[in-house]
Amino acid sequence: MKLTDLDVIITAPPAPGWGGRYWILVKLTTDTGISGWGECYASSVGPDAMTHVIRDVFERYFLGESPENIERLFRRTYSSGFTQRPDLTVMGAFSGLEIACWDILGKDRDRPVYALLGGLMNERLRAYTYLYPLENHKISEFWTSPAMAAESALAAVDQGYTAVKFDPAGPYTMRGGHMPAMSDISMSVAFCKAIREAVGNKADLLFGTHGQFNTAGATRLGQALEPYSPLWFEEPTPPDNIEDMTRVARNVRIPVATGERLTTKSEFATVLRTGAAEILQPALGRAGGIWEMKKVAAIAECYNAQMAPHLYAGPIEWAANIHLAASIPNLLMIETIETPFHDALIKSTLKVEGGYVTPPTAPGLGIDVDEALARANPFDGKGLHLQMQDPPCDYVNGNSFEGGAPPKA
Repeated sequence: MKLTDLDVIITAPPAPGWGGRYWILVKLTTDTGISGWGECYASSVGPDAMTHVIRDVFERYFLGESPENIERLFRRTYSSGFTQRPDLTVMGAFSGLEIACWDILGKDRDRPVYALLGGLMNERLRAYTYLYPLENHKISEFWTSPAMAAESALAAVDQGYTAVKFDPAGPYTMRGGHMPAMSDISMSVAFCKAIREAVGNKADLLFGTHGQFNTAGATRLGQALEPYSPLWFEEPTPPDNIEDMTRVARNVRIPVATGERLTTKSEFATVLRTGAAEILQPALGRAGGIWEMKKVAAIAECYNAQMAPHLYAGPIEWAANIHLAASIPNLLMIETIETPFHDALIKSTLKVEGGYVTPPTAPGLGIDVDEALARANPFDGKGLHLQMQDPPCDYVNGNSFEGGAPPKA
């Protein structure tokens, strides 16, 4: 069985765009007629340029190769151009292609992917959700309203979720880590207080940031949140200096989580070795794919650390997360995004029920992709999947960040 064809589909979820402006889906086909689906969570360059990168990686290393040879495909791609080091764009391309190979292998053997990864470890996967506006909420006001966030959290708990994530401490700026405004700290405390009062001990609070603070600022913010006992303090400092994050972890009594902007075992091992985080959040469409993150999970076991796969993309990456999560002993939980478009794109083949996901038993990733729907929703903008803000933190008028709802760009 050899890989013969590649198709790349850039699909855009409808407004308000939970999951980003676009998703990069890949479809691989073999000479035996089996097709597999993957998703590249890559946003350093635009989708047109990324399509060329994906095709280049495929034609250099995957074309004519057996989809079984995951290790060899990884080493060839990782070493591209004499570099042999982590590269977010190249590994983003590889990751989606690698996921598609696992889908093919599972279909060829009539087994779910997790059965090829050591078998089923977890029969139910604890899921968490980001807090999104309810139908009665005004989206523009939601991101700075502790009361609306508390209502959304309570609704999630009523659905069965036992953990909710929110990130009111913006902005995320291209200027790197900054000292938060006192208003940002006060807003973050107000969110934690309102949500904790609403859900009590029925759900864990997952406090999200995206690497926007310097070390001292992250420490101040984290210490202010300690009374509300969040389960994690997510990526408090930029990912380019893990030692800074270690200093935060040593001075804040909330477990630090990180990983959505990291790739390969090399970067995740550094996090574990320095004690920067106890919870790893790989995005499988960027981090090196399923097999590479299976290795990371094994390394994490040695440090008594847990895995919580990240999702801010489409349902194919989610499917990959589910199969990894089903196969590892040190799973904490998995992120989910529930929208009608996510559900329709895989024809309801994966579901969150009562706050948990049951791993599928169907072959491969266990999903049925609606290819026509994906093609009927092309991306026609110029922006990236997500974009950083140019202006710095506003210490006078306050700050806000519209969570998962990027305007069309």
